[in-house]
Amino acid sequence: MSPHPLRRAVYAGSFDPPTNGHLWMIREAQALFDELIVAIGSNPEKKATYTVAERRRMLEDITASFPNVRIDSFENRFLVDYAHSVKAGYIVRGIRSASDYEYERTIRYINSDLQPEVSTVLLIPPREFAEVSSTLVKGLVGPEGWRDIIRRYVPDAVYEKILKDHKNIG
Repeated sequence: MSPHPLRRAVYAGSFDPPTNGHLWMIREAQALFDELIVAIGSNPEKKATYTVAERRRMLEDITASFPNVRIDSFENRFLVDYAHSVKAGYIVRGIRSASDYEYERTIRYINSDLQPEVSTVLLIPPREFAEVSSTLVKGLVGPEGWRDIIRRYVPDAVYEKILKDHKNIG
């Protein structure tokens, strides 16, 4: 038996679709923890482009080289409650801007009220990923030359999926 308990973390998002920024976060977080659960959260306020099954498959493809990463999903519950339910002691969140920090700081305090044993770890991605979001990527699809533009923002498996789904565009 290990003298140290398993350090399990959850990194959650909509991942609609996963971006290179998400992959950076996963790469960094899996190096910090014994196990990283990448959890697809369903946000009823957001209209998803890809189904949970499609997002799960893309995440499985881009994380296949990380043996300590597993993909899961949850809906209609607070992230901190989900983390507690899978016995994760940590939630990993990315900070891209000052407004992200303010939001995450507030949520961290609320999470602490709900589940004090779950800590929040904040990671700051490199500049090249700071402005890239799933919404931005989806907004770039369509106009002439879009394939070359989004290529730099998403992992190969995600790029192939987007191309397949939009083969008749541009």
